[in-house]
Order: sequence, then C-alpha cells, then structure tokens
Amino acid sequence: MRFDEAYSGKVFIMSRATEDEADIVLYGMPMDWTVSFRPGSRFGPNRIREASIGLEEYSLYLNKHLEEVKYHDAGDLLLPFGNAARSLDIIEGYIRELLEKGKFPLGLGGEHLVTWPVLKAMYQKHPDLAVIHIDAHADLREEYEGEVLSHSTPIRKACELIGAENIYSFGIRSGMREEFQYAKDSGMHMSKFEVLEPLKRVLPKLTGRPVYVTIDIDVLDPACAPGTGTAEAGGISSKELLASIHALAASDLNIVGADLVEVAPAYDPTEKTQIAASKFIREMLLGFVK
Repeated sequence: MRFDEAYSGKVFIMSRATEDEADIVLYGMPMDWTVSFRPGSRFGPNRIREASIGLEEYSLYLNKHLEEVKYHDAGDLLLPFGNAARSLDIIEGYIRELLEKGKFPLGLGGEHLVTWPVLKAMYQKHPDLAVIHIDAHADLREEYEGEVLSHSTPIRKACELIGAENIYSFGIRSGMREEFQYAKDSGMHMSKFEVLEPLKRVLPKLTGRPVYVTIDIDVLDPACAPGTGTAEAGGISSKELLASIHALAASDLNIVGADLVEVAPAYDPTEKTQIAASKFIREMLLGFVK
C-alpha cells in the first residue's frame, strides 16, 4: 500500500477523480521525523486539504477557475514512522514515477527535508535545474547535532547536487554564521529578509530554465502563520507571498514542480496558517502550469 487509507477521502477542493486525467498531481509527504524544535508537520497536508473547503474555486488574482485545471489529489504517501532514510526513498521513487508519466508534482509537507528526494528525482530528469527557495531559514547545515538527515540540511544538499550557483533563496532571516559564509563563498544566490522585489529581479535570468519552487510556510511572520514548527519573527506577510507566487506564475520560467512545507496545525487553533496555505496552493495550481 503506497498511500495512507486514512486520508483517502479527504482531497483538495475540485480534485479530479483519477491521476490519468490530471496534468498536476497533488500529494502529501506527512513526515516530521527530523525536526529540531516542534513536531507536528506530518499533519499539515490533511489540514490544508480540509481548509481548502472554505476557498472559492475562482481566483480573482489570476482570473481563473479551478475547473480549468486538471489536477488530482493522490493523498498522503504512507511513510514509515521514524525512518527518515526509508521515507525519503519512498518519496523519491514516487516522484520519479510521476515524472515518467509527464505529471507536474505539487507536494504538501511535512518537514522541509522532504524536498531533498524530490530534487534528486527532478535533477535526474532536468540536469539544468534551478531551485527557487522561499524560507525563513537558510537550511544550509551539513548536519544537525550529528544527524545529516535533518530539516536543517536540504538546501545544502541541493547545492552540492546541482551546484550552489543554481540555488536562489529568498526571505532568509535565520541561520548559523557558517551557513551565511557558505552562501557567500559557494556562489549561491541569497536574498535576506525580503522576497518579492529580489525575486522579480532574478526571474528574467531564469527564463526558459526548468525551475523547482519550494516554499516553507515559516517565511511568513508568525502573526500570519503561527502554525509551524520553527516560527521566526520578522517575516513577510501573506499578501507578499501571494504576490511572489503570482510573479512566478506570470514569468517565463519553466516551472517543473513545487512544494509547500512545514505547516504544523497543532500550534494554530485559529487555523489561519492552513487557511493561508490552502490559498497559496490554489494559486500555484492555477498559475504554475501553463
């Protein structure tokens, strides 16, 4: 069994019935085995789906309706609790299958380490891949307390896999001094504190290239998204993140996949974090696949 049957009846609003008829496959990666502070992001995918019920199917921003997009919510991958290495292998294998079928993968996390196996599969198909990383944290550590499989390490791993010069990070406001020195020395592109304006400056440089977009919900200020494991004060607004998603959608980038991670609903009884996340996913569904 690949998918968790407990979530089989809960799908993102207006999901198509089968994968075969879909251009986009929405899937959950309910893993939080390596988090460094507060666990609970494994419950994020399903709560984002539940929050989508409150959305309009029409986007005023993009003047587009979800009925115009062919996507299928496959549910949550069944990942072995506590086994990070095996969980990552399962995710990578699934993404390889989706790419072989010509599908656009849109992932729901889960901790940010789940992006790493997706990038490995993406890089195999797209050797000129670039990554746009929107996050509060640099995620450039080689290890965390001796553990190389950590949600503090995926962007460092990506730099070593596809070349640091192909990584573009935005909104970063937290990390070790050594991480920022690595960013400076390695040639990666890092914009501290801000997202929208530096993103707009970068987009023309990536025209036509295959690009993977990974968004950590904690790029938002905790006032907008308290439901995350490692909240970081001083973040951007949900309005700015929406504008950034729309800038990506309006660009000439060849976006080949995306994810949104680190929603931990237990820390937000108001549900505004998952409500915001569901709207971001709606806009990505409507805007990222031309």
